[in-house]
Amino acid sequence: MDGVGSFGAGRTGTAVDPITFAKQPQTILRVLSWIFSLVVFASIVNEGYVNLGSERLHCVFNKNTDACNYGIFVGLVGLLACSFFFLLDYKFSSISSVKDRKKAVMLEIGFSGFWTFLYFVSFCFLANQWSRTKTDDLPLNQGADAARAAIAFSFFSIITWAGLTVRAVQKYLLGTDVTLFTTEHMDGGAPTQPYPSNSPVGGPADTTEAYQSPPFTENNTAPTYQVPIY
Repeated sequence: MDGVGSFGAGRTGTAVDPITFAKQPQTILRVLSWIFSLVVFASIVNEGYVNLGSERLHCVFNKNTDACNYGIFVGLVGLLACSFFFLLDYKFSSISSVKDRKKAVMLEIGFSGFWTFLYFVSFCFLANQWSRTKTDDLPLNQGADAARAAIAFSFFSIITWAGLTVRAVQKYLLGTDVTLFTTEHMDGGAPTQPYPSNSPVGGPADTTEAYQSPPFTENNTAPTYQVPIY
């Protein structure tokens, strides 16, 4: 997308170059957010619970199950959301309706901003519970690396999701170049060809009437014959 047209995209049906798309800052931030969410989710699921001599598993974050559940929720939903918005970014230029493009951008602004806040809460919550975790609760330092990874990548996710929010706001502020769209595009319909502005309203019939020769006049006077004089 070259930043020309509607909300950062060009004309409808413009072909997307995969290499150019991959180099865009928004795509890079999206991929990083996907990776960070995967790390947060996988770290807690795989090593976020420890067995302290019983069949019951305890969360490594101060035995607080809510902390592990929150981290898993934020990571999993963020992972799925990144996949969805990645496909939306790739197909964005094929959306013909300006109203639909505006809705997509507003959805991205709302979700990215909200998930930035949730990752901020995740970072603070997990860091707080980890600081209260006793050494005796983690024999042989079990699950410590996973806990630190979840906290660190929650912090990194704040940065990437905030960057995605800024990019979405920039797309929204670009608005729409109305010269590229007709009223039907604004409503999602097919465009129609307007009448040329330099053609007369009455059509070609009115122009030809101005050049018609005047009607023949009937001459009722008879010709006179004069006798020549010698």
